[in-house]
Amino acid sequence: MAHLKQTFSSLFKCFRETPSLFLGLVRWDICLDTDEEHMNFAKSDELNRAHSENREGPDGPLKFELDICHQDPEYKSPAPLPHAQVKLITSWEAGWNVTNAIQGIFVLGLPYALLHSGYSGLLLIVLAAALCCYTGKILIACLYEENEDGRLIRVRDTYEDIANACCKKLSPSLGGVVVNVTQVVELIMTCILYLVASGNLLSHSFPYVAVTEKTWSVVAFVTLLPCIFIRTLKIVSKLSQLCSLVHFVIIFVVITYCVTQMHQWSWAKFRLSLEFEDFLVSVGVIIFSYTSQIFLPTLEGNMKNPGEFRCMLNWTHFLACILKTTFALTAFLTWGEKTKEVITDNLPSFLETLVNLCLLTKALLSYPLPFFAATEIVCSCVSKDNHSNYRSPLLALTVRGSFLLLTLLMAMFTPHFALLMGLSGSVTGAAMTFLLPSLFHLKLKWKNLSFLEKCADISIFILGFLCSLAGIVCSIKGLLEVFGGV
Repeated sequence: MAHLKQTFSSLFKCFRETPSLFLGLVRWDICLDTDEEHMNFAKSDELNRAHSENREGPDGPLKFELDICHQDPEYKSPAPLPHAQVKLITSWEAGWNVTNAIQGIFVLGLPYALLHSGYSGLLLIVLAAALCCYTGKILIACLYEENEDGRLIRVRDTYEDIANACCKKLSPSLGGVVVNVTQVVELIMTCILYLVASGNLLSHSFPYVAVTEKTWSVVAFVTLLPCIFIRTLKIVSKLSQLCSLVHFVIIFVVITYCVTQMHQWSWAKFRLSLEFEDFLVSVGVIIFSYTSQIFLPTLEGNMKNPGEFRCMLNWTHFLACILKTTFALTAFLTWGEKTKEVITDNLPSFLETLVNLCLLTKALLSYPLPFFAATEIVCSCVSKDNHSNYRSPLLALTVRGSFLLLTLLMAMFTPHFALLMGLSGSVTGAAMTFLLPSLFHLKLKWKNLSFLEKCADISIFILGFLCSLAGIVCSIKGLLEVFGGV
């Protein structure tokens, strides 16, 4: 299984250099399901704005812990506009999308994280679930304001709207521009990562074919060409569901094999002493396997009953915490000190082909989601003042084709791509998950926050800042070392 280690070792190396590197991998897995053939993000946002004043938010303050969910009996879900005929998603569908986001491919690195964090790693898995669930809630809280009667009314619809509201005194659109640029950078880097991983997996899956890894990347690129013609989220959602199915097949295979080796389990394998640098690796792998913040506003805004959003977020993070703890614990107890960076490298050879093909399939199925999201953001920005141009097939095909070609060129010709992605991820990853949600919440809700909530927001902001700063320093140091600067 050595070839799988070669596939992902360089990627996991970047966790050592920046714990926020792979945040983008899960960022767009929460795209909305819809049965409307021509529905897209821009139209969804316009629909949200058209009836946002008629939507009331759930009552009750946000809690730091995973509080018990409840439904406000006076909450009224808005009816869709007659001309739109949009089918809003249910709480179950919203939960499925969030689950896709927080059950990414780098769950395979959790046993390795446990190796370097010991018993504290188990606590980190639980704490990370609570932190990311909390930042998701406070981000949604920023969408609401109290009216004259003291009821919460939804007055904003997107992450961009929240940013603009916080920066309106400085510049009415500055915050939105920063958020959109950050999203596009992360999504494109994620697409490149999937393409690089696909080429590497193909290269090691067919070692008897005398072609280079870059050539295999071109082969993978050809299979992704139909992404140019993806126009709706309906197709993207189905691909996302298939991707999640493949992911759970991989998890099932690993856990099943570990259970058959139960006679080898020993709690003595856990470390009591920790090394700081290795512990940072664990923090990065664990925390950023739970991220799903960027499009939670759009997701909540398109739920049939937004009052159930917090309940849904609690349950999805709770179940993810249980699954991740079980997976990481069983795998680590099976292999102990021999645990590899990607746990599939520990599997016996008879499972090698299955796992390898599953990882390749997952990488290819994961590509359309961030690709579609990035192109939709660009198209929306380009045609913001002229909505008829947004529906132009020529505009859409040009943007999609350009982005698809850009990912191939960067995958083939960018030197030390992993380090470069680590640098960008250090800035964008921590910002979208910790820095901005906590900062926006403090800015918009300061007068209404309790002392505990203020302390929680400030602590999360400091945590995000330290993670980002450490990642930037380590990534720059790694680049300088590679290029002979030090």
